Amino acid sequence: MSSPLLRLVVLYGGVSAEHDVSRTSAAQVLAAADRAKYSLVPVGIAKDGTWHRNDFAAAALAAGDELGRRLDVEGPVVNPVDVLTGTGEVETVVLPLMHGPHGEDGTVQGMLELFKIPYVGCGVLSSALCMDKAMAKEVAARAGIPQCSWISLREGVDDPREVAARAVSDLGLPVYVKPANMGSSVGVTCADTVEKLDLAIAEALRYDDVVVIEEEVSAREIEVAVLGNGVPETTVPGEILAGAFYDYEKKYLTGEAELVIPAELSDEAASAVREIAARAFTALRCTGMARVDFFYEENGRGWLLNEVNTIPGFTPSSMYPKMWEATGLAYPDLIDRLIELARATYRRRSGFSTESISPEQ
Repeated sequence: MSSPLLRLVVLYGGVSAEHDVSRTSAAQVLAAADRAKYSLVPVGIAKDGTWHRNDFAAAALAAGDELGRRLDVEGPVVNPVDVLTGTGEVETVVLPLMHGPHGEDGTVQGMLELFKIPYVGCGVLSSALCMDKAMAKEVAARAGIPQCSWISLREGVDDPREVAARAVSDLGLPVYVKPANMGSSVGVTCADTVEKLDLAIAEALRYDDVVVIEEEVSAREIEVAVLGNGVPETTVPGEILAGAFYDYEKKYLTGEAELVIPAELSDEAASAVREIAARAFTALRCTGMARVDFFYEENGRGWLLNEVNTIPGFTPSSMYPKMWEATGLAYPDLIDRLIELARATYRRRSGFSTESISPEQ
């Protein structure tokens, strides 16, 4: 008698501004996952926070039909605990594909830890740390990883006018202003005047209460995909050619950005950036997967860490799966590896002692 298929719950949607990107990632992952190995359970989270088991997508997958480019959040409303745990008779692994706050920031990961459910990707600490670009920069700096110059602002703690004046003095203009806890370039603005800087800070504060202001860097944009639990594996680097600013529209809507994989780098430069990507992955306590983004000043400071994304995009234009394909790991095999890593992490953490220590000891 054959073993039952592993139950793979794919979580997508969510309440963040990256809701639509997540829906696209989910459609691509579900289409690529091996249906001979997994019982696929798509679960979408609506903007209002309700959970829907997408039986329509599950039926289409079972019938071998196409899902389309983007998965809708539809189907019966379900209790999160029930849909995540299932009957308990079949092993379940959760693949969270929710980008941004309330998905990539450790909140969902903490819920899954409490429910004792294996899940793909980084744990609570690293998810929260990498999501908060200001704190991630602090940790990376302590680890000696090179970065561009930056200043952070915390609403209610720092005076925006004082921080803006310091940014102009220390970083010069133009600068890039970002919400600390957001991705996909949502809420990011390039400011080349003091007036625009004030507006950019206000725009970033619409999405988060912590803002990062970074110097403008004239450099190539290079990315490396990382995989692993212990000693991380890295891909050949990829390059994004998008002009002055790789914004949300260029990433997901217009298709203007050109992706070059592998990036045209010397063997020495490619080896160096892969080594720094692995160091960043380890320093920020990542497990499972991450995409590490860099600026490359060829005739200046060399490699500068930009950010670490713990739930990288899996859309048709996303670099993470494309870089693994170029390194020799096909999309379905990548999904298999991620699930294996999730199960290994769960087994390891489940083995930790929970015994109380007697006061007499």
